[in-house]
Amino acid sequence: MSRAQVTLCGRVDRERAANWVWKMPAGTRVTFKESKRTKDQNDKMWAMLTEVATQLAWHGQKLAPDDWKILFLDALNREMRPVPSLNGEGVVNLGRSSSNLSKHEFCDLIELIHEFGARHGVVFRDQNATEAA
Repeated sequence: MSRAQVTLCGRVDRERAANWVWKMPAGTRVTFKESKRTKDQNDKMWAMLTEVATQLAWHGQKLAPDDWKILFLDALNREMRPVPSLNGEGVVNLGRSSSNLSKHEFCDLIELIHEFGARHGVVFRDQNATEAA
């Protein structure tokens, strides 16, 4: 097992995590961290990004959901840090991943996507996508 993740919600999850730890070879790194975003928030974000990508073009270009995510993260001033490329022929955008957003920041992102979509006529087919998680 190269990578595993479990969210501790109850006794069964704790037992599963303990079993994994006991089976790991010496030198294996185990990390504990507070949950950043919920699965529901993540699912909602991707559903909304897909709706935006399907229904809108940006300055004449159809963008993928991943591209829209970067644009929305940039709008929250949390994503883009442009630096010159290694060959000097362009710019590379460095930034923060949405996986590092707190639950509150993720709610802000979902609200931004919803507000932008509403202003641009995006129809969100999933009714839950119009409510922040």
